[in-house]
Amino acid sequence: MYEAFFGLRERPFDLAVNPRFIFLTPRHREALSTLRYGISAPRGLTLLLGDAGTGKTTLVRAALAEETRAENRTVLLSNPTLTRSEFYEFIARGFGMSEGAAQSKARFLIEFQRAVQERHGAGGLTTMIIDEAQSLPDELLEEVRLLANIETSTAKLLNLVLVGQPELADRLNQPSLRQLKQRITLRWQLAPLDLRETAVYVASRIRVAGGNAGEIFTREAVASIYEASGGLPRLINVICDNALLGGFAAQVKPIDQEIVREICRDFDLDSSYPFDEPGSPARQPHPSTLHPSAGSGRGNGKLPRPPGHVDGAGSEEVDRRSPPAPVTENPDRGELPAPTFGQDTKKRKFFFF
Repeated sequence: MYEAFFGLRERPFDLAVNPRFIFLTPRHREALSTLRYGISAPRGLTLLLGDAGTGKTTLVRAALAEETRAENRTVLLSNPTLTRSEFYEFIARGFGMSEGAAQSKARFLIEFQRAVQERHGAGGLTTMIIDEAQSLPDELLEEVRLLANIETSTAKLLNLVLVGQPELADRLNQPSLRQLKQRITLRWQLAPLDLRETAVYVASRIRVAGGNAGEIFTREAVASIYEASGGLPRLINVICDNALLGGFAAQVKPIDQEIVREICRDFDLDSSYPFDEPGSPARQPHPSTLHPSAGSGRGNGKLPRPPGHVDGAGSEEVDRRSPPAPVTENPDRGELPAPTFGQDTKKRKFFFF
């Protein structure tokens, strides 16, 4: 809808897990390496933690897309709020086991142990990944622990990956789950993006979509996006997509701080961000600086929306048609490159974050 207006080939901020738009900060790169290691060798139990929207599922899909060996078998469970019988039925059907194994835990264990042993003997790996693992009831976490016991005298036969929000770590500290925690061999926790990483993230996605970030968002707008999103990639996408739609509807480019703040008010997000003079280093926000933003002078503060638009609409589907886009880092400083954005003034000076 707004692509031609901003010089884009496609929408850069869709919520679909598109590997072409994958963006790796150093922390995300470490997390992806941990996942790769956890599913490419018999490692036992791997734990990946992160707040909602930090990119855990994206990294899981990226790691799975790289695993192409035919002798390996992987099952991904993304909705683990199941009963015990439903849990075993899902695993049995995911690994192509018999109908009897899907109906009986005893039959499942017999068939499953035989299958993983045969696969191990043929040089393959068996992996089960549980996303949203913080939603697993305690009884299923105990079943996960027991499945982790499937092994030979020399190797683990089943790789288990638990992906969840930080409250999963709190649950694993409970005395009743200490045995499961002791079986964790790899662990990593994602954090939100900082201001600089947010700027690079926005610029990277715009570049992949064929646009020029400096002509689409101002520096102040990006800082407001960071402030309102808290550095969470999912929220960054929602704000940016709606800001582009709002800018198109108002025929305004580049997107300035005022438009971003109007979008954030629509979503009940605080986007206040105090700015230094141009040319001075960008400051990190302090809680004392957060305050309700002033009126925009555009009537009720709402941007016009084209017919049929739904704010924040997105998809969780995975696009496997193209490989992940490479992420360039500064080889000398080990840092992400600084993008250039315009300034919220009539004189469009350009400077780095």
